[in-house]
Amino acid sequence: MTHALNIVWNPMEGIDLGFFVIRFYSLMFVIAFGLGWYIMKNIFEREGESIEKLDSLFIWTVLATLIGARLGHVLFYDWEYFRNHLVEIFLPIRENVNATLFGFIDGWEFTGFQGLASHGAAISIILAMYYFSKKVLHKPLLWILDRVVIPVASGAIFVRLGNFFNSEIIGKETTSSFGIKFLREQFSPLEAMKLTQISDYNAAYAAIAHDPKFSAILAQVPVRHPAQLYEAFCYIFVFATLFFLYWKTDARLKSGYLFGLFLTLLFTVRIVVESVKESQGGFESDLGNILSTGQWLSIPFIVIGLYFVFSAKKKA
Repeated sequence: MTHALNIVWNPMEGIDLGFFVIRFYSLMFVIAFGLGWYIMKNIFEREGESIEKLDSLFIWTVLATLIGARLGHVLFYDWEYFRNHLVEIFLPIRENVNATLFGFIDGWEFTGFQGLASHGAAISIILAMYYFSKKVLHKPLLWILDRVVIPVASGAIFVRLGNFFNSEIIGKETTSSFGIKFLREQFSPLEAMKLTQISDYNAAYAAIAHDPKFSAILAQVPVRHPAQLYEAFCYIFVFATLFFLYWKTDARLKSGYLFGLFLTLLFTVRIVVESVKESQGGFESDLGNILSTGQWLSIPFIVIGLYFVFSAKKKA
């Protein structure tokens, strides 16, 4: 599994049940939402809030996360493509003249939702929490934001692990021994089969990774920073900080403090890790490539977060 001290990353797509494959990326989302529900359940119990309201919160958070993240990717990173492929925004398919969807729809292939942006999710969650706080919870917006950021921070960990399993949001090339060769990002399934003359793409990837006969092909795969793991590790720190402050201190009584700290910490991590990521596209070239699109989008969130941190006042 190693090559010159570097890991060759060639994960299976998911857990094959025979009739259905549970993709690891989807599984990470399920774990993220499940853990988030459990954390908020404990918070609601501590605050004396009805657990019945939690079901509504869960639904709104899930919808806001998925819809906001998808629209964020479409609008911030790839509008030039999606403006001409509107059907692909909300359907997990893509035009491909060589493919057949579900065995009978020519010209389309199933891809899953490839492209979710955390900045879009952050905006949509705030909007959803505004509606929830007014219509369901009947509490100030900052009350729910100060608490919902805790499970959101935990969820961010698993989303980045999902990106790692998908070999997406990869890092720049590196000479570090901690670098990883993302085999499935370098070669498409068709390319892997063509290069190895093996008809099954999973077997083709495995052959490139392990068979010395294909060492020359493996050598074409650059060693990259595992940026997804860097980010996931940092998000553990963000989650642990918020969790500790809520449960062990009176930080929850300072309206807006935990929400502001979440924005400041999470998007500071994003700015730092973006420096070792490959470009995800977007509008960065229009601004001289001084910063990446993700870094530009993170700056307003950090400014807003610092405002809430320093303006937070303790309430009875």
